[in-house]
Amino acid sequence: MRGGSGKIRLFIGMAIVAFAVLKYCGSAETNEFTGETQYIDLSVEEEIALGLQAAPSMIEQHGGLHPDNRAQTLVDQVGFNLVQSSIAKESNYQWDFHLLADDRTINAFALPGGQCFITAALFNQLQNEDQLAGVMGHEIGHVIAKHSAARMSQQGLAQGVITGVSVGTEGGGQTAAAVAQMLTMKYGRDDELQSDDLGVKMMIDAGYEPQEMIGVMKILKQAAGPNRVPEFQSTHPDPDNRIERIRESIRKYRG
Repeated sequence: MRGGSGKIRLFIGMAIVAFAVLKYCGSAETNEFTGETQYIDLSVEEEIALGLQAAPSMIEQHGGLHPDNRAQTLVDQVGFNLVQSSIAKESNYQWDFHLLADDRTINAFALPGGQCFITAALFNQLQNEDQLAGVMGHEIGHVIAKHSAARMSQQGLAQGVITGVSVGTEGGGQTAAAVAQMLTMKYGRDDELQSDDLGVKMMIDAGYEPQEMIGVMKILKQAAGPNRVPEFQSTHPDPDNRIERIRESIRKYRG
């Protein structure tokens, strides 16, 4: 009986995995801004709605919006200048740029659909407008490259595989989870490098000095301190490696 139930469990597990894979592969589309094939099952309207829905919560988590209207105006000006001067202008996203009051967490991030954020802690470390453009260009890059939407699909696939393996084999779920986590971490590092590349291109198109993005990387490196997590275990590439790739992008786009 144990052998029969094991075969049934294996069959059900394989069916779950197969469904997850078929659903993922069936969502393939070509990103019009990067030319890459991605697996995304969200429309632009759904991306915008998700970003708008999540934005208030993210603002609250970081102490609300910064009260300095002049600083917020600068963030808006730089953000919209980058959008209007680049391929991002052709998107149908709803662009909003938020300066968060958080003066402890050095960070910037983007939500699907055009919601971009920078904390006061990072903003106050920046030395000039070009560095701000480097930060915001990177975040705009995440949006037009649809990284959040793609990660959601990848996580859905990973969860399907984990569930299928857990059902189909004894003790298999833990191994599947470890493999899936490694895969999604790798995608995270690739996303960061691609956003750096897109950010460089947008900075050049908008008339900013792309070399200043290297200054941003140095700020991030200093903020991380000497006990940085090894690159392989992090979703973000090491700042030193990002600097070299940024230099390559500058050479590529400046010719």
